[in-house]
Amino acid sequence: MLKNPIPKVTNQLQQRAIGIINGKYTPHGTEQLNKGFLIDNKGEKIETVVLGKALSLLKKHIDLKKSYYWIVYPKNKNTQNLHLQVAGIWDPYQLNDFPNDSAKTNFSKLLEELDLKDNYFSVRGELVFVNTQKKEIVIKICSDLKSKKLKNKNFKLVIKGELSLELLHSFVSLDINRDGNSLKLINYEVIEKSLSKKTRMKA
Repeated sequence: MLKNPIPKVTNQLQQRAIGIINGKYTPHGTEQLNKGFLIDNKGEKIETVVLGKALSLLKKHIDLKKSYYWIVYPKNKNTQNLHLQVAGIWDPYQLNDFPNDSAKTNFSKLLEELDLKDNYFSVRGELVFVNTQKKEIVIKICSDLKSKKLKNKNFKLVIKGELSLELLHSFVSLDINRDGNSLKLINYEVIEKSLSKKTRMKA
């Protein structure tokens, strides 16, 4: 069974920001394996932190000289500085129950079978800001709907792209492509339209 690195959503209003990137991970030093850079095939460096579960995989299975497909959570404060959190490593042979019929199997073709590709991100959340001049949008993601009161559970992503101001405060599902340190909108779907705050106040 081929394991999907970015699972299908289980709930229509499920919020998330998750992606897959092929590249080499270079830690800042042997003493600090959990912080470093992910260097993609074009030589672009992205600041990266490896989360707990992935860290044990990294220590046991990963050859730092090789490229892997990394399952990552994106964070940023603007469109120029992307920060990644590694949640896992997608390797159909080493890390999944996938028969190793041929070591030459093309990973990118396997990804295509899952309707995915390198540098693809799935972002689902509330559209909270639209900058028509800069052609940027901001999506607010709440990692756990039950924990809305906890501030650190909410974060915002700045994405290059254009959406109508009329969609503000709507719940949207976005297909995103990473370009260098920027996240760019490819496609979007409005899952649930919502009243703007002004309208709510009047009501």
